[in-house]
Amino acid sequence: MGTMWLLLTPLPRKGTLLFNNIFSIVPAILMGCSEVARSFEMIIVSRLLVGICAGLSSNVVPMYLGELAPKNLRGALGVVPQLFITVGILVAQILGLRSLLANEEGWPILLGVTGVPAALQLLLLPFFPESPRYLLIQKKDEAAAKNALRRLRGWDDVDAETEEMREEDKAEKAAGFISVLQLLRKRSLRWQLITIVVLMGGQQLSGVNAIYYYADQIYLSAGVRAQDVQYVTVGTGAVNVLMTVCAVFVVELLGRRVLLLLGFSICCTACCVLTAALALQDTVSWMPYVSIACIISYVIGHALGPSPIPALLITEIFLQSSRPSAYMVGGSVHWLSNFTVGLIFPFIQVGLGAYSFIIFAVICLLTTIYTFLVVPETKSKTFIEISQIFSKMNKVSEVHPEKEELKDFPPSTARL
Repeated sequence: MGTMWLLLTPLPRKGTLLFNNIFSIVPAILMGCSEVARSFEMIIVSRLLVGICAGLSSNVVPMYLGELAPKNLRGALGVVPQLFITVGILVAQILGLRSLLANEEGWPILLGVTGVPAALQLLLLPFFPESPRYLLIQKKDEAAAKNALRRLRGWDDVDAETEEMREEDKAEKAAGFISVLQLLRKRSLRWQLITIVVLMGGQQLSGVNAIYYYADQIYLSAGVRAQDVQYVTVGTGAVNVLMTVCAVFVVELLGRRVLLLLGFSICCTACCVLTAALALQDTVSWMPYVSIACIISYVIGHALGPSPIPALLITEIFLQSSRPSAYMVGGSVHWLSNFTVGLIFPFIQVGLGAYSFIIFAVICLLTTIYTFLVVPETKSKTFIEISQIFSKMNKVSEVHPEKEELKDFPPSTARL
């Protein structure tokens, strides 16, 4: 629902994020007061509202950061949303310890504190500029776009970036807004669309939630006491944060493509070894420890590439007119895949047992092969240069009179 709202709202990027805080603050208040009101219905309604918040923020935040970032920092800033997601998960794991708030007295507070980050954003975000690309290309306000760039960069000479935006604007003159249906039909966007569907689907269908679901059982089989499993889970969350921090620093060094290949390859290997370890854990005494190593390896691999990179690529491989629709498609695939895994994995586990993770290994392998064969490197390239790469893949050389997304771009017009 939150993903679809992205297309319905007329608000700009920053305005959408500010408005979205309603869907976090109001539910936090309702959930915090649910015990006093003795109403479980308040929690159900709140969870629905939080779903809207999650859907919107997971799409608009990376789009906003990708549009305001210089090309040499676009990758690092694009990974930052995933970093804060992992930080949020870790904080929730810590506050959710039974010795802290996961108890009869503390759970309303645990649910209520979810509104704190939204309240901070509501206070601080108004001091940040709107997306310069949105201002110039969609609002046609070049003066406001230049002012936003000057605030962001800290210097007055922003002509080179403005010129690159003008070139993108010229290439999209007749486009207007590209709807989801138009996006699905356009030949000039075919490989971009397929890439996003494959990567966003692979991100969730690779089994990341299943790994976390199964982790507690593996820790118990390795001899961890039931009351201590929660602390091991916190340790896994800390590893997730640490590796996402690493991704922030290496994404501009190694590139997006390498991190995707490396991440999905590690996840595939971890799933294969985990399958063998689970099958043998009753006959080989040290196999449970191999299982724990596989879980940690999987978390490391997923945090390096599959978790942060797909959303970043949506910003990079689509131009301004099609980017919101692309985020809706990518977000829909993401959440539907997430829902599918959560729904069917318990049944897969009952049916296949230790061999459940073979399915995820195959999905990781197929996504790795697709990335190797199709996904280009976008590091240090302008949006126009990336579009040129895909125009060749789509075999598009001319623009349809009614407008395709690409035009005959000059070789390079932006030097940052």
